[in-house]
Amino acid sequence: MKPTESELEILQILWQKEEATVREINDQLNDQREVGYTTTLKMMQIMLEKGLVAREEINRSHTYKAAVSEEKTKQVLLNKFVASTFRGSAMKLVMQALGNHEASKEELDDLKKLIKNIENK
Repeated sequence: MKPTESELEILQILWQKEEATVREINDQLNDQREVGYTTTLKMMQIMLEKGLVAREEINRSHTYKAAVSEEKTKQVLLNKFVASTFRGSAMKLVMQALGNHEASKEELDDLKKLIKNIENK
């Protein structure tokens, strides 16, 4: 399961709202860029076939929910990204990210806590 960029945009809306109609999703997508209603509807139908969303009919209106969890989706996408871009090395990813981004004191403290937790396992 690897959602496309457009599918991921829709999933992010559903994860935030928990459920929404095609119209609600389309309206929110249009806040970022112009997307036609029929394009959004077609994407939702494809996502339903792929098992990324579930659909429920309420008062002649279709309501959609994410059928995949946000955390699991992030984990799958990150694992594929690390494998293909950093040859499977999470350390190379972290080093690249820290080398190209000035981390705040809070971010560095969080990273230190994460390292301590991993060491204590």
